[in-house]
Amino acid sequence: MLCELYIDDLAVIQKAEIPFTDSFNVFTGETGAGKSILINGINAVLGKRVSKDIVRSGCEKASVTAMFRHLTKETLNKLDEFGIGTENDELMITREIFADGGSTARINSRTAPVSTIKEIGETLIDIHGQHDNRILMDPEKHIGIIDNYAGLEDVLEDYKASFRELQNTARKAKQLAVSEQERLERVEFHRQFIDDIGSLELENENEDTEIENEYVLASSSKMLSDILMRSKMAISGYENGSGIIEKLNEINSELSDHTEILPELSAISSRLETAAIEIEDIGEELSHIYDKMDIDEERTDYLSDRREKLNSAKKRYSCTLGELISRYEEYTSEAEEAEDLTKEIERLSQRKKELLVEVTKKAEKLSDMRSEAAEKLTGSIAEELRFLDMPDVKICFEHTKGKLTANGMDLMEMMISVNPGEPPKPMSKTASGGELSRIMLAIKNVIAEKEDIPTMIFDEIDTGISGRAAQKVGVKLRQISRSRQIICVTHLSQIAVMADNHLLIEKTRNGGSTFTNVSHIEGEQRVSEIARILGGEHITETTLNNAAEQLEGRESIYNEILGRR
Repeated sequence: MLCELYIDDLAVIQKAEIPFTDSFNVFTGETGAGKSILINGINAVLGKRVSKDIVRSGCEKASVTAMFRHLTKETLNKLDEFGIGTENDELMITREIFADGGSTARINSRTAPVSTIKEIGETLIDIHGQHDNRILMDPEKHIGIIDNYAGLEDVLEDYKASFRELQNTARKAKQLAVSEQERLERVEFHRQFIDDIGSLELENENEDTEIENEYVLASSSKMLSDILMRSKMAISGYENGSGIIEKLNEINSELSDHTEILPELSAISSRLETAAIEIEDIGEELSHIYDKMDIDEERTDYLSDRREKLNSAKKRYSCTLGELISRYEEYTSEAEEAEDLTKEIERLSQRKKELLVEVTKKAEKLSDMRSEAAEKLTGSIAEELRFLDMPDVKICFEHTKGKLTANGMDLMEMMISVNPGEPPKPMSKTASGGELSRIMLAIKNVIAEKEDIPTMIFDEIDTGISGRAAQKVGVKLRQISRSRQIICVTHLSQIAVMADNHLLIEKTRNGGSTFTNVSHIEGEQRVSEIARILGGEHITETTLNNAAEQLEGRESIYNEILGRR
């Protein structure tokens, strides 16, 4: 519970040391005295967001320190989670807010992130502010009341995790489908190229040059072979015809027969003999070359066909063989990616179907739990409201199921009927300010009993109520304070007199500056303050007597109302 609050330079509060009892504590004071500043200070040490404007004018920083004792098991577990030790079952949290906009936090004098004190603070204090009544006016927030009451945080988070996965899977599948369509259109656009070039099975960007060189040689082999054969036959002779050598020998024989008659022929004959030997040797070389000639007509035909296909492809697509290979690799890679993309979309689509089934089942389970919790909650709220002078009230939740959302499939709006015979209507349209205050008090009390939060703070829970209803609220707060600490800001004497610890907030002026003081009051001081609440600035003897009577009779009233319950 909150034992003491220390404040330095927080708005109009220069310095304050505020003690709290472990039961019912109440703050009173004139409007504008600074009660809301105290709530802001407590919010600060709980890790809530605060503005630099809260720093007292002319000061560098504001400081708020809260001392807690009798820590609950939940708080101790949270401290242990953050590795924070305690001594004598005490916890001290300090928050400093600087005029330049920064802030620091300390837990037991050790620096800590604000997020840490926020998590710890949630186990220490539950604050009901004036704005909380607006939750009842917003049907979309009603489902949160049920989830909080039923402790469905883990179940809801498990559902949300699956729902987020479903959303992400569906979103990714949709995005990939758009990308897949673009890729498929591009692949289809290049389909003819892929088919044409793919059929060529290109691997070597220099193949066309190599094919051309080999083709030139292969296509010339037959021509060269024919020339060699004709030359060889011309020298050695055909089967039915003489060759050059035989002709030379015939000529030489005729000439040599007449060398005696014409001596000059002898030299010519000798030369013809030598020429015949040389030509015969040439014939043998030609024969040897001819024998080595390898004429592969199938290879020549292949080279001719391949040469024609390569040249045709280069001409058709106006690029080199290397460029054809590069483009083919690019387009086939895109086709493979498109195929992989299609498979991934199919996988995501299947996963989406599985998740839809999973999320639907979890939503239905969550819906059943909410329906069961709503019935119990409305019964408990109605019981509390009967005590709070709303005996004929009927509370229910209008439960409708819709499409899957981040919070499930449920729409749950709190309905209320305050008069017998009237059907329940939306609370946001029918409940008055005073009814909203009491309903919220009832809800807070019911939920607090399940959450075991040691301290509850009510900032003007008395809005819109008076008379007997206010008296009932005061008794209820006092009753609650017997099991947990209550801190309340009020303008009503019926609530203030029920407190065990009365704290007065007063605004004073000194030398042109404004100061707010917080002090514990009792005896005549407390009678005077109750009289001020009753009668305003003009306090009469009658008002004082009335105030004294309320204080003296509070125990009998408390016991009477509880006994009558």
